[in-house]
Amino acid sequence: METDTLWRRGRFGSGQGSKQLLFGRMYEDVQIEKGVFRPGCRVFSIASAGCTAIQLSAEHEVTAVDINPVQLAYAQRRAAGAAIETGSAERLMQMGRRAFAVLGWRRSMLEEFLALDDVKEQTAFWRQYLDTWRFRTAFDGAMSRAVLRFTYARGFLSGMPAMIGAVLRGRMERCWSLHPNRSNPYARALLLGDARPDLNLQHRTSTIRFACADAASYLEGCAAESFDAFTLSNILDGATEAYRLRLTAAVKHSAAKDAVVVIRSFAEPETKSVTNLAERDRAMLWGVINVIEAQAL
Repeated sequence: METDTLWRRGRFGSGQGSKQLLFGRMYEDVQIEKGVFRPGCRVFSIASAGCTAIQLSAEHEVTAVDINPVQLAYAQRRAAGAAIETGSAERLMQMGRRAFAVLGWRRSMLEEFLALDDVKEQTAFWRQYLDTWRFRTAFDGAMSRAVLRFTYARGFLSGMPAMIGAVLRGRMERCWSLHPNRSNPYARALLLGDARPDLNLQHRTSTIRFACADAASYLEGCAAESFDAFTLSNILDGATEAYRLRLTAAVKHSAAKDAVVVIRSFAEPETKSVTNLAERDRAMLWGVINVIEAQAL
C-alpha cells in the first residue's frame, strides 16, 4: 500500500521469495550518533545488523526495531554475543572485491593503503594506485542502473544518483581526504571485508528492547514523548512520499521535547546544509546524514 515500505519484503530484489538477512554489519559510523545524542537518553533505533543499537546501549536506553524478522533475530543474536554473519549486502561486496583484485587491487596494496594515517598521503595513494582507469570503468559499469536492476527492486534505485558509480568514488575520496585510514575500521570493513576489534561490539548487552515491527507503526503506538533520540538508518530510501509523511508524523508524536533525529540516505543532497554531517561519517557511503530536531522534520 502507499503508506508502506519496500523494506517489508525482506529482500533487495523484485522477485518473490522468503525474507533474507540483508546486512551482516552496518556501514554507518556510530560516532555521529554518539556525538549528538545526550548521555542517558531514550533512543529509538532501526535494528539492522545491531551494530548501532549495541554500541549505543552502553550509555543509552535503546529500543531496536526492524520490519524484517530475519534481520531482527540476527541483531538479537549479535547483542547476545554471536559472531558476524554474511548478509546479502556482504555477498555483493565480496563479488566486487574479487573482481577488483583481478584489476590490480591486491590485498597487500590495500593493507598498505589502510595502514596510512596522513590524509594527503592517502589521497595521493588512492589516485595513483587504486582509482585507476580500469577500476573506474569497471566500478561505474557495475554500479550502473542497468546492472543494479538485476539485484535491486526499482523502488530502491529511484532515489539514487544517476551516476552512482562516480558519486560513490567521490565519496570514498572525500573520506580518504578527511579521515586517517589507520584508525578507520569502516574503511577496512569496506575494502577488505573484515573488521578491527572496535567494530566487533565490545559493549554487548541484553538490555536492548527489540521489536519486530515497521518503524512508523511502532512509533504510532507509543505514548507521546517516549524517545529523546532517533537513529533511522536509511529507511526512507525506497519509501513512498506517503510513507515518509507517515513516519515523520509518528516520530513527532513519540518525540520528547528537543529530541534529535539522525537519518541517512544514499541520495545526493539537493543543497548544502549545516545539518548534513555526511562528511563526518567514516563509513563514507552516504550522501545525506541529516541531524535535525524531531519537530523540525
